[in-house]
Formats: sequence, structure tokens, C-alpha cells
Amino acid sequence: MADTPDTSQDDLADEWAKALGDSGDADDGAVEARPADAGLDLDLGTGLFLDQEEVDTIFGFDPEDADQSKQNGVRAIVDSAVVSYERLPMLEIVFDRLVRTLTTSLRSFFSDNVEVSLDDVTSVRFGDYVSSLPLPTILSVFKAEPWENYGLVTIDSDLIYLVMDVLLGGRRGLSNFRIEGRPYTTVEVSLVKRMLDLVLHEAEQAFQPLSPVKFMAERIETNPRFASITRPANAAILIALAIDLEGRGGRVELLLPYATIEPIRELLLQSYMGEKLGRDHIWEGHLASEIWQAKLDIEAVLHETEMPVKKVLDLKVGDTLVFDVRGDPMVTLRCGDMLVSQGRIGRMGDNMAIEIAKPLKRSRTTFAAFEQGASVRRDR
Repeated sequence: MADTPDTSQDDLADEWAKALGDSGDADDGAVEARPADAGLDLDLGTGLFLDQEEVDTIFGFDPEDADQSKQNGVRAIVDSAVVSYERLPMLEIVFDRLVRTLTTSLRSFFSDNVEVSLDDVTSVRFGDYVSSLPLPTILSVFKAEPWENYGLVTIDSDLIYLVMDVLLGGRRGLSNFRIEGRPYTTVEVSLVKRMLDLVLHEAEQAFQPLSPVKFMAERIETNPRFASITRPANAAILIALAIDLEGRGGRVELLLPYATIEPIRELLLQSYMGEKLGRDHIWEGHLASEIWQAKLDIEAVLHETEMPVKKVLDLKVGDTLVFDVRGDPMVTLRCGDMLVSQGRIGRMGDNMAIEIAKPLKRSRTTFAAFEQGASVRRDR
């Protein structure tokens, strides 16, 4: 009886060996026919082998593919965990507004018909984006106030040379012409900076209805390595705008790290329910009309005095309170704690009346000041 377990284990091992042997015999021809330089072979224990090409496909590596922006396999799974981020509905509305306003501004800038379209909105890692930029290039590093963080604006080489031609009276409507292998001159950088400042100004106006912000250009860089505004692994949102001018054009890319827009994240998560971005003038008019028809309680105060608590508690029926009021005193009109005006008390028919003697005390707080104060309280 003691030998039974060993015997059963030996029988089981013989059965597995026989099964694997049969499977190996069936595939001997395929294995022997494989060339010696077929690459890395992985034996999965079932007689199946993977060559180097199949291994690269699984892991998402393609040495012949120069464009690494489209990844697949295991690499795509790993990278997707880095750049994935929640959807921000209001951010799409802001970019649509940016396209409309930038189209109008660039038409005035170039004195010609310009078409601007939203090419792509995607999430990228900052390090991958900077590595993909060609050399030389022109980038504008700007600071977002009061968000206390930075962003980038990039113009590709096709659009740079288009700006040169149009602003300096060159050719229009022809194919792009560029000089490869040389850095941009000071004149070229200065002209492109004018367009970069215009893009930043319109981006400010696009965010203005949602949250006041000031995009302040800090410096111009021609080497992406010197435009480090966040860690390479940090996620950022990339907005690509396609600009077309009589068959020629290029792209303007706006890069905002998610840390930059984090202060207004709650606003960007809101669902867009209207047709216009900004104030609802119909609602403002309705609110104003309702305020005009609102009823208020007005108090007429003849005089006020201070008394000790002990004296107040000792008051009895028949006691007389003497006020320091002489002649024709002024009556103070109040609404809650607010002073409205002053007047003189009198009589009109059988009713007591007050004649207004001084102009109404109007509030010094304008609607703009009220909005500014509300934004400050919201930031706190």
C-alpha cells in the first residue's frame, strides 16, 4: 500500500510525457524547417514557438515604424495608464470659442482670408511631446495667472515660413518653401512672436467667461530641451489648431499640463447646457425685472439711544423715556442694516407720512465689483 502513491505519480508522468511527445512529433517538421536566424523563440510548453516578429507585435515594438505615436500591444496598455484623464466638457467649449475668435484675429493679422479649425485634442505625456518636436522650432513659454503654472505654444515650420512670406510681402498661394538645417534668425523669431502673442491673447478671451486668467509670455525658445515646464512623465492636454491661408498653412499647438488647469477643474467638469458661452443676457434681464418689482420693508427711525441693561429690565408701564431731540428732527429711513435716506415726519390725510429730505444713498458696489468679489471668495 505504501507504493501506491509513487506508482500513480509515475503513471501520470508517463501519460504527460507521451502526450507531449506526440505533440512534439507532429511539429518536428515545422521546428526543423525554421531557420537558425529566425529570432527569439519562446517555448510555451505546448510545442508552439514565437519568432522575434511575433514577440515585437505582442509587446508593441516595431523597429521599422518611425512613427511611435501610434502604439499597440503591451506598450499601449502601459502608456494609456499614464496619459488617460477624465473628460472635461467645458474645455471643449472653450476651444471651440478659441477657434472662432482666432479666425477673426488672424484675418486682421494677415489681411487675408484665413481658416482656423480644431485639428485634434488629445492627452500626451510632456516628455513624449517635447521629444517629438523637430529642430529647430519656436516655442513660447507662458505663465497662467492666477493659476500659478505654465504652458507652451508651438508653431510648426510650415506656418513659420508662411508668416515670413505674408508679413514681408512674399509669395502667396504657393507651396511651402523652407531652408533646412539652419536656426531661425532674430527677425523671424520677432515676427513669429507677434503671432504667438495673438494666440495667447485669444486663448485668454476664450477662458474669460469661465474663469478670468492672464497668459503672460515669459520667453521664446528654439530648443525644446530648454522649454521644460513640468516633469516628463506628467500628463498634459494638447490642442492642435490647423491654419489654412490660400492652400498654405500649418499647425499651432497649445500644451496645457493638467496641473495648470487643476484650479478650474470643477468648472471644466460642468456639463454645457446652453448655446452660448458666457453671460445669459435673457436671464440677466429677467432677474433685473424681478428685482425692480421686489418689495422691501422700510423702517422710519426717529431716534436711538443706549441704556444700561439694568434700566431696561426695570421699565414699567407708565415710565417715560426722554430723547435728546429738539425742533424738527430728521427721521432716518432704513432697509435692514442699510441706510436709505432721511426725511421729515408729517401727516397726509389720516396717515403718517415722511417727506424725503436727502437723496437716496446709492450703493458704491457695481456689478463688475460684485463679480470680482465673488470670484475672490470662490478662490478662497
